[in-house]
Amino acid sequence: MRVTVLFFGVLKEMLASESQTLNLPSGATVDTVLEHYRKLLPQQVKLWPALAIAVNRSYAARGCGLCDGDEVALLPPVSGGSGSPVVALVTEPIDAASLVAAIKHGEDGAVVVFDGIVRNNTRGRHTVFLDYEAYQEMALLQMQGLAAEAIAAHGVRQVAIVHRLGRLNVGETSVLIVVASAHRAQAFEACRWLIDTLKKTVPIWKKEHFEDGAVWADGEPFPSELLEKGTAGS
Repeated sequence: MRVTVLFFGVLKEMLASESQTLNLPSGATVDTVLEHYRKLLPQQVKLWPALAIAVNRSYAARGCGLCDGDEVALLPPVSGGSGSPVVALVTEPIDAASLVAAIKHGEDGAVVVFDGIVRNNTRGRHTVFLDYEAYQEMALLQMQGLAAEAIAAHGVRQVAIVHRLGRLNVGETSVLIVVASAHRAQAFEACRWLIDTLKKTVPIWKKEHFEDGAVWADGEPFPSELLEKGTAGS
């Protein structure tokens, strides 16, 4: 099978290319791709554990299986500064370890992680699985805005927000927020503000499936200022 591999940042310079096509054996995984480039760049031993991986524009684990025609992006750690928060909606399991490793930077004194997971019960009812859906275009814009606001208001260096959509089983990560900062206080404050505000303002909905039925979860009320914006022209 053939896959397209995309390179960014320092990797693009090392390989003197923005993309390459690889012929891989049946059953190949993301790790197969990484091993190919490890052999090409054996001196870059510190780079490979820090890479985040995306398959068809969704973050992916290193054991993720590949199919003919897939697009694999190798994402080096993001640059320092506050200009490029990492924001994504994905349908595959979220690889928290890879994303945290990609966010860390030498100037950081703290990295705070919120890992929201699917629990096995709600209000005494046994949860079988959850379904998440979103108004995706708007949700991404809102998440990008939250990340930029957190950086500006709390003085943190970098933010990542990744939310999973589709069907999730008990124990799987639904939302991952990572905040990197020189100081822990700002990182904790920004992380708490991000998850609390995301829950109130980003258009993502959850349907809970129980052993005895299913319901759409009661969402937190929209902030009054958002509702007032919606009625201002009426």
